[in-house]
Amino acid sequence: MNLHHLSETYRGHTIPHFRFVERKRLWFTLSGIVILLGIAGFIVRGGLNLSIDFEGGAQIAYPLQSDVTAQDISGVLADNGRPDAEVQIVNGDTVSIRTETLAGAVEADALISSLAKQAGITVTEVSIQDIGPTWGAEISRKALFGLVVVLIAIMIYISFRFEWKMAVGAIIALLHDVLITIGVYALVGREVTPETVIAILTILGFSLYDTVVIYDKIRENTESSALVSKLGYDGVVDLSLNQTFMRSVNTSLVVLLPILSLLLFGGDTLKDFAFAMFIGVATGAYSSIFIAAPVLTMLKKRDKRYQQIEARRTARTRTATTEPAPSTVAAASTSDAAAQATTARVGASSKPRPKNKKRPPAKRKRR
Repeated sequence: MNLHHLSETYRGHTIPHFRFVERKRLWFTLSGIVILLGIAGFIVRGGLNLSIDFEGGAQIAYPLQSDVTAQDISGVLADNGRPDAEVQIVNGDTVSIRTETLAGAVEADALISSLAKQAGITVTEVSIQDIGPTWGAEISRKALFGLVVVLIAIMIYISFRFEWKMAVGAIIALLHDVLITIGVYALVGREVTPETVIAILTILGFSLYDTVVIYDKIRENTESSALVSKLGYDGVVDLSLNQTFMRSVNTSLVVLLPILSLLLFGGDTLKDFAFAMFIGVATGAYSSIFIAAPVLTMLKKRDKRYQQIEARRTARTRTATTEPAPSTVAAASTSDAAAQATTARVGASSKPRPKNKKRPPAKRKRR
């Protein structure tokens, strides 16, 4: 593929000829490897790094105006009965502490006073976010319930809009996106916040949009009996994917670029949201093409209609390969006729020619 052809394909002037369905085992293997890596990270790290909004606890943050280290801050926390607290110094001037929920006002005031004195700031500059374990469990339950409701609603919509087999393919692709996004969080150890849950639900909507566009093109092409008889169901799906491929790529790029800018230049809250969105949008664009459509072909191959079409198509292919083409038969007939004519001429020329009989001389008339 030269540069001109690549440019024409990118602009949509030329339809590519990628064999997506034929290489479905490769796509499934790649996805399986990524999911297994995520599971391995989940096991090694002991689960996801959930924020206090899910697990409950206290989040303490304050500016740092003295020369202290994370070990010094951990010492102050240990003196106040919190040796297991997690301490992070962000950008060299901000302290972030995550610990168990504060038991009472007296304990909280004593801890804040010690930390403020060490940091060289006033008590009012220390912010505390305290969430009980009951609230965190409630948030987790609602997030899981929302995810299940979204998947059920999507399955009902796709079944009503297209058919149940397309709904199954779409749900598998969405679960694929969620598993890979969670797996990446488990591998990198990034904190899972409520913004992450919002991003995952947004991801499902984007991935579903791309899948619906592809499914609509597949349904449009499969309505042509002649096209299905000529290419088979796998060939029609490949054609549909090639027709919508550059649209999916361009749509994903347009969405990924602003997300990347948020990930690079946004604040902490925006970065949590942008990180999940970036992973999910990229995964959703991949799954719509390489997961949802191949899964659909595997389900549709069980239909008797497409089995009969594929059997007739295979029979035609075998007949075409075993029988000579009409032009070949005509050429052979012409060659046989020419050979027969040549043989006749040769046979005729090999026979001895009869000798010419001499005529008697004509009699002269006497005068």
